[in-house]
Amino acid sequence: MLQPVRRRTWAPSGKTPIQSVATRHHRRVSVIGALSLSPGQQRLGFYFQALPESAKTEDFIWFLTAMHHHFRRKIILVWDRLNAHRSAAAWFEEHHPDWFQFELLPAYAPELNPVEQCWTHTKYGELANYCPEDVDELEQTVAGNLAGKRTNQQLMRSWFAHAKLEL
Repeated sequence: MLQPVRRRTWAPSGKTPIQSVATRHHRRVSVIGALSLSPGQQRLGFYFQALPESAKTEDFIWFLTAMHHHFRRKIILVWDRLNAHRSAAAWFEEHHPDWFQFELLPAYAPELNPVEQCWTHTKYGELANYCPEDVDELEQTVAGNLAGKRTNQQLMRSWFAHAKLEL
């Protein structure tokens, strides 16, 4: 969001840190993301798409269609039980049943979802106390931060380790 996530920070002794926010609007950037695992090389990949509003079923259908065209094979997709996820899965099972195999995580178990660790690492770690000027700057910063994670195999593996999932 344009409002910063406030976390503990450093400041000179006796000086209260001040975060200047240009606007009081509650505009936000939403992100759809997926981790992939290549069966042969055991190499992880990270794919994402930033959106100017909350993700809807149509956004997930578009994202998964792009993933299908990228990988050009059937994908086993493990995800949580978000309503938009379930409705996108139903759409694919009706229109393209051979593109994906959907496996749902247990309800209310974000700790089992490695992608949730990516969001936590970004929002509450690297972008904590960040005060963008506008939503365009926020989107560019978020996208740049997430793109930097794509090449960090150790970091992506740590997300699976935190979820206690073996690769």
